[in-house]
Amino acid sequence: MSTRISSLVLLALSLAACGEQRTDHATLAKVEAEQRQARDDSGNIVCAPRGSADFARTCTVDRSETDAGLVLTVRHPDGAFHRLLVTKDGRGVIAADGAETAVVTIIANGEIEVALGGDRYRLPATVKGKAAAAS
Repeated sequence: MSTRISSLVLLALSLAACGEQRTDHATLAKVEAEQRQARDDSGNIVCAPRGSADFARTCTVDRSETDAGLVLTVRHPDGAFHRLLVTKDGRGVIAADGAETAVVTIIANGEIEVALGGDRYRLPATVKGKAAAAS
């Protein structure tokens, strides 16, 4: 008789294990947030190279202090790059080399989009005021 009882217990446990699994949305959201943070901490920024409509976190930024101020060198995976000079007059950034004009647009609180030579970059920024500027 104890064999039948233990068989019934095992059958009940087996059936319970086959039941519908429910998604824990809180845990899923936490994991996704941690993955986003790890990606953000990787040093890569979101960019869309010339001819691409899609943004991806594939560009890197090197920072260097010069006599003119902070220069950001934004590098594409294919080796292309742009140098941006961080301004102190509220425009955000301008093309450090001056060959092409950088167009800066505020896209969100704390984020700007820089269009330069057909390439577009999304950079963190301290946004003051409403107007976006172009260099």
